Amino acid sequence: MSAETGRLIFGIHATELALKAGEVQEVWIQQDSRNQRLLRLRQQLEQSGVTCHAVTTKELDRLCAERHQGVVARIQNLTLKTEKQLKARLAEWQDPLLLVLDCIEDPRNLGACLRSADAAGVTAVVFSKDKAASITAVTHKTAAGAVEHLEIFQVTNLVRAIEAIKAAGVWVYGTALEADSRNLYRSDLTGPVAIVMGNEGKGLRHLVKQSCDHLIHIPMQGEVQSLNVAVATGVTLFEVLRQRRWQAKDP
Repeated sequence: MSAETGRLIFGIHATELALKAGEVQEVWIQQDSRNQRLLRLRQQLEQSGVTCHAVTTKELDRLCAERHQGVVARIQNLTLKTEKQLKARLAEWQDPLLLVLDCIEDPRNLGACLRSADAAGVTAVVFSKDKAASITAVTHKTAAGAVEHLEIFQVTNLVRAIEAIKAAGVWVYGTALEADSRNLYRSDLTGPVAIVMGNEGKGLRHLVKQSCDHLIHIPMQGEVQSLNVAVATGVTLFEVLRQRRWQAKDP
């Protein structure tokens, strides 16, 4: 049993979405399962002509240490776009909504941010290579199919990428609770906008924070002063979406 080429993902839903996107190359599936969803997936795999191996749970555990739900799949290698490609695409987008992730370390948080980005209709996601989680099998499962649908750029220098975004006429808003940060709900986010989210524990790095046009924060009602980065990403992106929808309704 070999999984040396391609990327491994796991879980029924993640495999279903990858199969729908035409990315599945090979699958290992639990041979003695009576799970109806798993049985339906096996039928879909057989109909699609994808190589499908019926294996024991122990063999699946060797491939994947996570809760795999009885299925592990090998999919095509992901090719993330570069900083150079980002600059080219910036010239083509009109009123983009960009999500910039500064050193998100947990692959589950990364996946949840990507899921929210896709749900909010984000134009593209930008994140750095260094000191950040890569897109793993865990990310795929948490993202629930968003990886296949988003335009994702991985850059070597996030500050330089933000400067390129600003040069293209996009307003950059960093999320940080500072003395001069603006209330999210009192900020005009209706134009071309990039939202920058920081690290789970440290927030935005100093130079990244300095490169933003404005800082914004989500007002808290209780004693807790911050949200999980994935939750904060969803709240912020959907406020942008809400404002854009209201603007579209104005005569």
